[in-house]
Formats: sequence, structure tokens, C-alpha cells
Amino acid sequence: VRLVESGGGLVQPGGSLRLSCAASGFPFGSYAMSWYRQAPGKGRELVATIPSAVGSTNYADSVKGRFTISRDNAKKTVYLQMNSLKPEDTAVYYCNAQSRWSANNYWGQGTQVTVSS
Repeated sequence: VRLVESGGGLVQPGGSLRLSCAASGFPFGSYAMSWYRQAPGKGRELVATIPSAVGSTNYADSVKGRFTISRDNAKKTVYLQMNSLKPEDTAVYYCNAQSRWSANNYWGQGTQVTVSS
């Protein structure tokens, strides 16, 4: 099982980034996918979730209207489009997979996002 995040980096306030998470080793289409983040000195926070099947996406209030989660089941990849970035979005962003049918839950290694001028 592997979840490999990419796309992080340094961006100025107001800028955009797109994170990607490439999955392998499990039936991607049967898993809800989420992005979490952890800022220095803080706990891990759920940012956005996209279900495995038909259903609505969910977002943390702090990112609603700015971030968009999407998935491509053919490519086994989940994305997080982040617009209008703020310094408080600075964190390590983690990809998470949760099985629809079992307790299987997997994490990626994280990718750093830094929003600073």
C-alpha cells in the first residue's frame, strides 16, 4: 500500500497550489479519500473528504470556497486544488484513505505547504 503526495512548496499569500496523492496497492475506488493537515505545534486537522461512491464532498470551514478536492479513479489519484492561500494554511498536508467496507485506513508521508511572502 502506498500513498504518495506531491505538489507542495512555497507560495505567496493569495497564490495557488495543487496537491496530488497517487495511490497503489489497494482498491482505490472503494475508499473515501481525504486530505488532512498539521501545522507546527498543532494537531492534525481534517481539510476535505471525497467519498468512494456517489455523495457530496466535505470541507473544513476554514477552507470552504478556497479549496476543492477531486479524484480520478482511473489514475488512482486524489487532488486538492488550493486557491487564495493564506499564511495560516501553512502545514504538512497528508493524504488519507478509508475503506468503505472495513476499518482499513492508510496515510501518506505528507507534503509541506508554506504560504509566506
